[in-house]
Amino acid sequence: MDNNQSIKVPYNSPMIRTILQQELTNLLQTAMPHQPIIVICIGTDRSTGDSLGPLVGSSLEKYRSRFMHVYGTIAEPVHALNLSDTLALIEEQFAEPFIIGIDACLGQATSVGCIQAGCGPVRPGAGVNKELPPVGHMHITGIVNVGGFMEYFVLQNTRLHLVMSMSEVIAQCLYHAISRHIRRAQLDEPTTSLSRINL
Repeated sequence: MDNNQSIKVPYNSPMIRTILQQELTNLLQTAMPHQPIIVICIGTDRSTGDSLGPLVGSSLEKYRSRFMHVYGTIAEPVHALNLSDTLALIEEQFAEPFIIGIDACLGQATSVGCIQAGCGPVRPGAGVNKELPPVGHMHITGIVNVGGFMEYFVLQNTRLHLVMSMSEVIAQCLYHAISRHIRRAQLDEPTTSLSRINL
C-alpha cells in the first residue's frame, strides 16, 4: 500500500461519490491558483484491466472543461512507450503544472474494485515489474484485479464491466472536484477596492 494513500473505497459503495469527491477536493488544495491542472491517464486499450486510465481520460474529455488538460484516452493512450515523451511535452507547454496521475493497479482479492486516492505520484508499471517514471502530485488508482502472479494474463482477463464502472466513478468525481476547486479559487481571488484605487 502507498504511504501517501488517503482513502480506499469500493467503487460500488453507496457513499463512493460523496467520499471520493470530497477527498479529491481536499487533495487539490495543495495546487496553487496559478498552476494549470493536468490529468495524465495511464494505460492501454490493448489490455482490459489496463484500460482504466484511458477510459477515465475519454470520459473526462466529454466534459470539455477548460479547467483541466487531459492526456491519455482510448483514442490516444499514454503508456509505457510514450510516457516519458508525454511528461517532457507537458513540461515544455505548461509552467509549474499540477499533475494528477491515474492508473490501474493490482492488489489483494478483498480490495478488487476499490478506488484509491492520495498525495504523491502514481507509480505506473509497478504491478508488472516495469521501471517507469512516477507521475503526479496526487494520484488516483483503481484495483482492477488480483496481483502477485501472472500479472499480464490477469490484466488481460479482467472484467470490462468492472473497469468501465470504476472509470465512470473516477471521471465524474474528479470533474466535480476540479470544478469545485476552481470555484473556490475564484472566490478567494483578491479584488481591488475603491479605497485602494484612490490611494
